[in-house]
Amino acid sequence: TVESDFVNSLVFWALCGRYVLGHEAMRRMGTANVLIAGMRGLGVEIAKNVILSGVKSVTVQDEGPAEWMDFSSQFFLLASHLGQNRALSSLSQLSGLNPHVHVSAHTGPLKETLLQQFQVVVLTDSTLDDQQRFGTFCHSNGIKFIVADTKGLCGQLFCDFGEEFEVLDTDGETPASAMIDHITKADPGVVTCIEQRHGFVNGSTVSLSEVCGMTKLNSYGPVDIKVLGPDSFSICDTSSFSEYKKGGVATEVKKSKMLQFKPLDEALVDPELLVMTDYGKMTKHQTLHLAFQALHGFVKRVGRLPKPRSQVTMVTELNKVSHLDQLDEGVVQSLSFTACGDLAPVNAFIGGLAAQEVMKACTGKFTPLQQWLYFDALECLPEGNGGEGEELTESSRYDGQTAVFGSGFQERLGEQKYFLVGAGAIGCELLKNFALIGLGAGEGGHITVTDMDSIERSNLNRQFLFRSQDIGVREKQKSEVAAQAVRVMNPNMNITAHQNRLDPDSEQVYGHAFFMGLDGVAAALDNVEARVYLDGRCVQHQRPMLEGGTLGSKGHTLVVVPHLTESYGPAKTGSQNASPLCTLKNFPHRIEHTLQWARDQFEGLYKQAAEHVNLYFRDAAGFLERTLGRGEAEALEVLECVWGGVGGQRPQGWEDCVGWARRQWETLYNNDIAQLLHCFPSDQLTSSGLPFWSGAKRCPHPLTFDPSNTTHMDYVVAAANLYGQIYGIVGTRDSSAIRSILETVHIPAFTPKSTVKIHLTDKEMEEERESGHLDTGRLDELQKKLSSPPVNSAALQMHPIDFEKDDDNNFHIDYIVAASNLRAENYDIPTADRHKSKLIAGRIIPAIATTTAAVAGLMCVELYKLVQGHRKISSYRSGYINLAVQYCVLSEPLGPQRFTVSDRSAHTPTRAFRPTSPVCFRCNAWLLGYSVLWNNGHTIT
Repeated sequence: TVESDFVNSLVFWALCGRYVLGHEAMRRMGTANVLIAGMRGLGVEIAKNVILSGVKSVTVQDEGPAEWMDFSSQFFLLASHLGQNRALSSLSQLSGLNPHVHVSAHTGPLKETLLQQFQVVVLTDSTLDDQQRFGTFCHSNGIKFIVADTKGLCGQLFCDFGEEFEVLDTDGETPASAMIDHITKADPGVVTCIEQRHGFVNGSTVSLSEVCGMTKLNSYGPVDIKVLGPDSFSICDTSSFSEYKKGGVATEVKKSKMLQFKPLDEALVDPELLVMTDYGKMTKHQTLHLAFQALHGFVKRVGRLPKPRSQVTMVTELNKVSHLDQLDEGVVQSLSFTACGDLAPVNAFIGGLAAQEVMKACTGKFTPLQQWLYFDALECLPEGNGGEGEELTESSRYDGQTAVFGSGFQERLGEQKYFLVGAGAIGCELLKNFALIGLGAGEGGHITVTDMDSIERSNLNRQFLFRSQDIGVREKQKSEVAAQAVRVMNPNMNITAHQNRLDPDSEQVYGHAFFMGLDGVAAALDNVEARVYLDGRCVQHQRPMLEGGTLGSKGHTLVVVPHLTESYGPAKTGSQNASPLCTLKNFPHRIEHTLQWARDQFEGLYKQAAEHVNLYFRDAAGFLERTLGRGEAEALEVLECVWGGVGGQRPQGWEDCVGWARRQWETLYNNDIAQLLHCFPSDQLTSSGLPFWSGAKRCPHPLTFDPSNTTHMDYVVAAANLYGQIYGIVGTRDSSAIRSILETVHIPAFTPKSTVKIHLTDKEMEEERESGHLDTGRLDELQKKLSSPPVNSAALQMHPIDFEKDDDNNFHIDYIVAASNLRAENYDIPTADRHKSKLIAGRIIPAIATTTAAVAGLMCVELYKLVQGHRKISSYRSGYINLAVQYCVLSEPLGPQRFTVSDRSAHTPTRAFRPTSPVCFRCNAWLLGYSVLWNNGHTIT
C-alpha cells in the first residue's frame, strides 16, 4: 500500500542518516526549521544537501528571476523557467528530494519577522550590509547564522552559533576501547592493555567494566587518564582496592564541549578566526578575507560585480585598518578578474561544507567552523596568465563559466571524451557537475558511465538523481536513470549508460581502443580493488584519472596526471586489520568478531554450499577432480558439504528445514562450546602456570534453547527460511507454527570427544591442514558416493543466496543479528542492536550528501586543470577533508618516484607514470604501464 511504502521509506531514510549521525542527532534534525536565502547555484546546492539530510522543514527564499547566468550552476532550473522566480522554479524538484521534509518558497524580501521562525538561517548571494544586519539579529535571538558565498574560483564560509553552543560529540568517532591485561594497586593505578595500542590520548575519560578482582572499578564511574605509553595509562588511586585478578575493558567516555561565537561585525576584524584550507596559501586566505569585503563595497557603490578582467583597488584601504603584514596583490587581481563568474564545482564544494554546518547547528553533533573559511582554486586559471575571461555578448547556459575561462575553453570542455565508473553517491554528483560545466556536451564530446547496480531505498539520502519511483524497477539501473536525469539538466549532454562491472572480464568492451579514445577517466567507486584495477588501466594507456572517495564525514580526492603525478598505486594489504581465523572460530572478544563469524556462517551455509552442489551437478567428474586437487583437508570439507545437499540430509519439506535450523542452533551454541570447554576447561592453566582463559580469551558457556527467548526463535525462523530458500522450499514467519514443529524435533545427545584438537593459532591450523592428519577413509567414502550424480540432477539444482543488507524481508539481517548475538551471549560479549549489526556485517560505508558534494566539487576543480593542460605539479591539489571537525587540507600531489635499475637487476617499481618507456627483458615489450609486466614477474630495465 501507499501508506506502508511511505513508512518503509521513512525508516530507511532515518537509518541512512543514523549510520553517520546517530539516533539522537537524527531526532534533533527532525525538529529543525531551516531558512536558505538565495537560490542561485550555491543556494540550491545547500538546500539539496540539507533536504537530503532530513530536517523538519526548509524554506528557500529568493526575490529574483532566473537568468542565463544561473544555468552554469543552478541544476534545478530549466529553459522554461527563464524570467520566473528562482525559488518557485526550484520548489518542485527540491520537494521531490525527500518526502519527509516540508519544503516551501518565500519570494518576498528578508525581514527579521521571517527569520524568527527558524532555528538556522543561511545567507547566500547577499550583501555585506544584509550579512551584518541579519547576523546581529540572529546572534541576539539565539538563531544559528551561516553565510556562504562564492565568487568565480573563490569561496567564503562564516558561522555564528551564538554566545554558548554545546557540542555533544566533537568528532563522531566510535569511542576507543581496549582490553585490560593488568591493573596495579597504586596511586595512581597503572592499567596495561592487551592490545599494542589502546587508542587513548592524554585527558581522555574512560569507564572500566568487566574487571575481576578489583571490582570496585566497575562502578567507579568515568575516570580521567594519563597516557604512559601505547599500551598503558594511569587512572585513579587503586591502592585501597582489592587485588586485580583478570579481565576488564576500558572504554572512552565522550565529553560535550561548550563553544562561543562572535557576531559577524566583530568576527570581520578578528584574523585569528580564519581556518586554513591550504597551508600553502595562508597569505592568500588572509587577503581573500579583505578582498571579499572590497567586492561588497564595489557592488554597493557601482551596483554590480566587476566585469571580467576588471580590477578592484579597495583592498589597500581595508588593509590599513586590518594591518595585514603582506597583501597578495595577485589574489586581489585574480579575484576581481573572475568575480562575476559562477562555477558549479566551487558551489558544490562550498555548498557541501555549508550544509554540514547546518546539520551541526541543528544537532550539536560534530565541531562547527570557528568562524571564517576561505577557499580558492585560482590555479585553475591558465598557467602564466591572469585569466581569459571575456565580456559576454551572447546568452548561453555556460555564461557563468565563460566569464572565468572564456569561450575557447568552453569549446574544449564540450569536446572532451570521459569515462565515469560508478553512478552512486559521488557518481551522481559528478554527473551533475559534468552537465553544468558542459563536459562532453559539444560536438565530438561524449560521456560514458557504467554502473551495474540497481537503485535501492537506502541510496536516496545521498544519490540525489534518484527518486522513490525508481526503486525496484528492473529496467531502471543506476547508470541509465542518472544519465536521463542529467540530460534534463543539460539537453546537450552526449552520454551513454552501461551496466558493466569494470574488471578483466569487461576488457572486451573497455579495451585498448576504448581507453585510447578517451581524454580522461573519473573514478566514483566504493572499493579499493576496483580503484586499483582502473588505475592500472589508466597507467597502461597513459590517461589522466580523477579519483575520490568518502567515509561518512571524511573524504579524499586524487588527481593522476601522466608523467607528472603519482598514481593511485597498488592495493594496500588489509590483513593487518583482519581478525585471525582462530579468534573468529574459538576466541572472539568483540562484537565485530561475532558479526564476522555470523557473516562467514551465512556465506558457507547459504551460498557456498549451494554453489558447490550446482557445480557438482554440472560436471561431476571435473568437479571431483578439481576439488581433490585442492588438498585433502579442503576436499573433505567441500565433499561433506556436497553430500549434505545431495544425499539423505536433503530436506523434503518445511518441517525438515525447521528441524535442521534447531539442530544447527544446538551445534553452534551448545555442543561446540561444550567441546571447547572440554578441551580447555574454565580452570585450565598454560604451560607457564597462568590462567588459559584470560586477557583476550573470554571463557564461554553453552546456551540452553528456550523457545520463549526472542533471539533463540529469531535464529530458528531466519535459519529455517534461508535453508528452505536454497532448496526451493517455501517457509513462514509464523512463530507459533514453528514452535509446534519444534516440539517434534529430535535433538541427539552430545558427548564431547577427547580426540578433537582445537587450534590456538592460525599457524597451528595451517600446519594441521598440511600434515595430512585427517580421515582419509571418509574422503574415499565420499568420493565413491559422489562418483555418479543422481539421474534427476536438474531437479535438484540449488539456489545460492547472495547477502543483501537492504531488504528487511529476506531474513538476511535477521539471521546475522540473531547468530551474532547468540554467540556474543556465549562469550559474555555485549550484544549489538540491528542498526549497529547491519552497519558492521553489511560492511556499509556510510555516505552523506554533504561529503559527496564537496568531494565531487574538488574533483571537478582538478578537471578544469586537466582540460587546460596544466603541466606544473604545483597547479594540482590532492584533497583531504573531515567535515565533522571542519578539517580541510588541500596540498600539492606527490610526483612519481624515480628509480634506477642496473643491468638485469630489478627494483620494486612504483606504479607511477614515467616519461620514458622501459623495456622488459623476457618479452622485449615496450612498457607503457608498470602494472602489467610487473604483475607477470618480468624483469624491467
